[in-house]
Amino acid sequence: MNKNNTILIVEDEMIIAANISLQLTHLGYEVTGIIPRAEDVLTHICQHVPDIILMDINLKGDLDGIELVHLIQKEYKIPIIYLTANSDEANFNRAKATNPYAFVSKPFKKLDLQRAIELTLVRIQEEQNSEKTLDITSEEPFILSDCIFIRSHDKMVKVCINNILYIEAERNYCKIHCKDKEHLLVMTLKDIEEKLTSNTLLRIHRSFIVNLSHIDEIATSHVVIAKKAIPLSAELKKKLLQHIQKV
Repeated sequence: MNKNNTILIVEDEMIIAANISLQLTHLGYEVTGIIPRAEDVLTHICQHVPDIILMDINLKGDLDGIELVHLIQKEYKIPIIYLTANSDEANFNRAKATNPYAFVSKPFKKLDLQRAIELTLVRIQEEQNSEKTLDITSEEPFILSDCIFIRSHDKMVKVCINNILYIEAERNYCKIHCKDKEHLLVMTLKDIEEKLTSNTLLRIHRSFIVNLSHIDEIATSHVVIAKKAIPLSAELKKKLLQHIQKV
């Protein structure tokens, strides 16, 4: 696997951060930056989007690492590896809701960090390979009240609304995440939203439409569906709560 992958270190203990950076450089990775303050992270990412973020959970300041990840995930899909010296159950559950790729407990050995990164890169590659095998169609689907008919090769495949977990915008495509399969459509999320007549599918973020019947948790800035933390726009949260009461 190509090791010319970029990694951002978010760590407020500079001795630890410098040591991590040195280790990563020796392993052949490129460190895009070492940032101790949560407030500076989004600005950095805007200029240099890394392949992986090493995120200290216990950042000093107004935001801890988990809260910062929620903000990052509103704009970017970057794999997160948490660094933590505090492994209590409450923090673990908060962090788990952001769907991280790994946890590394401090103090850690060089091998622990190396393996966490390598496993994350393997998972990234598997996800990219999986996307290549998804059903892709350039023909507009038939969107009905209880199902969506999607062109797959020489036939139309029925996707029941009840089986849809959420729909995610992917650049010029939309990915429909179902319980047992995924479908990739050459269609914008806005176009899908305009054609939907189902009361159970609702847009809660510029990049996500969710199935209200599959929501497991509603937090301040995200919802959880099938262990996936999905960002929730502040302006759409009231609309979500109103629809939940009707479903």
